[in-house]
Amino acid sequence: MNHLTGINHLSDDDIRSILVRAKNHADILRKGEKVERTLKRKNIITMFFENSTRTRLSFEMAANRLGVNVINWDAEHSSMKKNETFLDTVLTVGAMNPDAVIVRHSEYEAPVFMANRMRCSVINAGDSWREHPTQALLDAMTILEAKGTIEGLTITICGDVAHSRVAASNFLLLSRLGAKLRVIAPDFLMPHKWTVAGIETFTHMDEGLPGSDIIMMLRNQKERMNAAFIPDDITFHRQYGLTRERLDLAGKKALVMHPGPINRNVEIADDVADDPERSLILNQVSNGVPLRMAVLEHCIQGHAA
Repeated sequence: MNHLTGINHLSDDDIRSILVRAKNHADILRKGEKVERTLKRKNIITMFFENSTRTRLSFEMAANRLGVNVINWDAEHSSMKKNETFLDTVLTVGAMNPDAVIVRHSEYEAPVFMANRMRCSVINAGDSWREHPTQALLDAMTILEAKGTIEGLTITICGDVAHSRVAASNFLLLSRLGAKLRVIAPDFLMPHKWTVAGIETFTHMDEGLPGSDIIMMLRNQKERMNAAFIPDDITFHRQYGLTRERLDLAGKKALVMHPGPINRNVEIADDVADDPERSLILNQVSNGVPLRMAVLEHCIQGHAA
């Protein structure tokens, strides 16, 4: 069974294979050519216990492109509203013998819990603040498209790093691919533990941005923190927002990323987010479909696909 519960679940060969497959799918989609329905008649169930736009829709579109039947499990209308336990829900869904389950959950390692109790592939679409592996993979794909390489790049991640599963997965993946990692955040938004060594840390934007090749901004995860620690939006933007002036500190070739959803004029200014030459934000969204097509093939078909 090929699961994707976290970046460290993938070997270096797995990562290379997924990124190559994703690029091939992206090339086909951009040319408007017919996509081979490699997973025709397979069945997947999506189980989103948290809200999602980009991840959920891109998984569904990826599945449809490959010929997969998609069944959406709805938490609000499920038996969990009748006090069925999470375990019994997992066992019930697993007994229906899907080919894969895609899950997003607020509980730490919920996808791992499911993978240990199901006879199908389990794909993590984000759990707690632990990991969001497919987001990190599509981020790597986007950087490779824009820069041609990741090795040796200085990638600076800014904002609420402490509560960001996107940052956590990117630390693991981008460090393995040879990036130099920086973090810019106030002390109370810094992680207590780092998953990889060698990350440079800064508490002021003006100190950490110079020399950055990629600047990845993050949303304040107020649903996962004591929001009282966050100053008002205007103050936060003044101290940690990515403005045109701050982007220029990084250099003329620095590019901007954001996993979404964006809080405009909080962590990122409108003119930076919408810059057609410097912003990769919509490229990330676009790459979500071919990347998740590659992940579905990897998990359902295996290495030989």
